[in-house]
Amino acid sequence: MVTFTQTKEVQQWHTLEDGFDNLTRGTAPMPTPGQDEVLVEIKAVSLNYRDTEVTNGEYNHHKTLSKRSTPLVPCSDALGVIVALGPNADSTWSVGDRVLSTFSQSHLTGQITAQDLASGLGKPLDGVLQTYRVFPSTGLVRVPEYLTDEEASCLPIAAVTAWMAIFGMEPPFGTWAAKEEEGKQQPLKGKTVVLEGTGGVAVAGLQIAKAAGARTIITSSSDEKLRRAKEELGADYVVNYKTTPGWEEKVMEITEGNGADIILETGGAGTLYKALDCIAFGGLISCIGYTSGKEDKEGEGGSRMNMNLLVLRRNVTLKGIINGPRDRFEEMCEFYERHQIRPVVDRVFGFEEGKEAIKYLRSGSHFGKVVVKVQ
Repeated sequence: MVTFTQTKEVQQWHTLEDGFDNLTRGTAPMPTPGQDEVLVEIKAVSLNYRDTEVTNGEYNHHKTLSKRSTPLVPCSDALGVIVALGPNADSTWSVGDRVLSTFSQSHLTGQITAQDLASGLGKPLDGVLQTYRVFPSTGLVRVPEYLTDEEASCLPIAAVTAWMAIFGMEPPFGTWAAKEEEGKQQPLKGKTVVLEGTGGVAVAGLQIAKAAGARTIITSSSDEKLRRAKEELGADYVVNYKTTPGWEEKVMEITEGNGADIILETGGAGTLYKALDCIAFGGLISCIGYTSGKEDKEGEGGSRMNMNLLVLRRNVTLKGIINGPRDRFEEMCEFYERHQIRPVVDRVFGFEEGKEAIKYLRSGSHFGKVVVKVQ
């Protein structure tokens, strides 16, 4: 066992899931890694919309994840360095390795289960907005070395979710890898991918889709964000959904009436029905988020077409995405390495600014990811 001098306290942010303004800082004793565990010094943490919901007491649609009665360390996406190994820790890890946390610590492969949700970082388990944390050996993946700490911290939820939204219906190392290895074509050549918004998942999805050869269409209410998406990230088409509220019609126009092959559906109640109106026959709508609301409103005239019929009429696949397993995370890291994709970091806050960072993310002002530099 490699020992670590335990003379320090762990600095932590805490929430009682009762609002942004009630986030507090505290300390805890330095933990010791146990059987098949490692101790990680956390360097950078990227934030997700989920973190704002947890902090504000709004993350309640998973009935099995009840509110804790004790303070919770929020956030789930961490870049860190292994500083100590517990007994029988995975021999692939060494002190000094740069690592990334996985979201559901027990979700190693295949379909996520209720038991895996119970191992989620940042709720129900204590998360990563702290200076040190113990992880099981299997709850980490190796960092693509070309990425900075801040860039790499953006991968666990946003990038993996985008990856699964695009390639999740394939087996691990599926057709994308086969096509690239054979040098035949980019795996999404000839396909159209729609990205809703310019948050972390949408921007990661844009980068992945472009690297895979897709034609991309991205939406936003900000012309400046759309400019960046086009000029900096190579989006093929941009649509301002404020000035063009019928953006689904624009998608149909761009695709000459065929519709999009894949839509990363991040809006929820305010966008899903629009997505269903511009999806291609046999297309995939990956349901990821609900920034426009969690509850349906009645359609024009007081009713709307039944979801069953909307899905049936164009042979649509609706697929819910809750991140992805560890093996798909590792697969995605290989794709990132191959294409040298760099996550877009909108803004970096200091650890002492954790409260301000979460508020900033919730404001929706960001383009890409918001990061807290811990160490």
